[in-house]
Amino acid sequence: MAGAGAIALSLGLCLCAGQLVAPSAASAAPIVTAAAASAKVKPSVRSSISTRTVAYGGKVKLTAKYINPANGKVITSGTVRLQALRGSKWVNFTAKALGSSGTVTLTGEPHVSGRMRAYYVGTPTYKAVAGGSFSVTVKQPGATKIISEAKKHVGSLYKYGAAGPSRFDCSGYTMWVYKKAVGKSLPHKANSQQKYGKSVAKGSKQVGDLIIFRNGSYGYHAGIYAGGGYMYDSPHTGARVSKRKMIGSNYVVRRLV
Repeated sequence: MAGAGAIALSLGLCLCAGQLVAPSAASAAPIVTAAAASAKVKPSVRSSISTRTVAYGGKVKLTAKYINPANGKVITSGTVRLQALRGSKWVNFTAKALGSSGTVTLTGEPHVSGRMRAYYVGTPTYKAVAGGSFSVTVKQPGATKIISEAKKHVGSLYKYGAAGPSRFDCSGYTMWVYKKAVGKSLPHKANSQQKYGKSVAKGSKQVGDLIIFRNGSYGYHAGIYAGGGYMYDSPHTGARVSKRKMIGSNYVVRRLV
């Protein structure tokens, strides 16, 4: 009988009144795998932004609420960061911890146009997750004046060598607008204009920036960025000053204000 007892114990069975009895399913210890123990929940997030357009120096508020999709309850732990896309990287502005409401409002002061989002960094229970991103346009000092002056001349006929006030070639138009709007003097040649102001990456261009299209490194056409992939320019003989879609990728951006 001692042999049977040893066998029973080795098999995890009970020896009761001379009978071998297997433990009930209810009394058996649950088996928890490492994967199940380490599984994290991905929060659902609802986010909104106070404005899509702000004057330079103005502030933007982004609000985000985090919910556990497994039970519908708000998430009350963890940190949320306000981030802005600069080039190809998300840069941190500020951060706040979630409270009992599961909602956080983050305030930032963007100085250039771009995308903004709330980013939940995660906890041992919840996965990190990025909320939806919002496009925010920052009106730079002087940009409003530049665009206002550019619009005044829409419909003016192109004339080679002309620099206003009623006819323009491409560089004559940009020369006129920047001088009248913000007092910036430019030479009457697109290739020369690309040397003025501050060089700006294409992905960071702002409304009111000077655009110079190039053939190789030679600047052959000038325009004024209007936002959303459009520009104001005086394109060629027979055409008129207009706002039109930018075509081509070989161009440089110069910021004059």
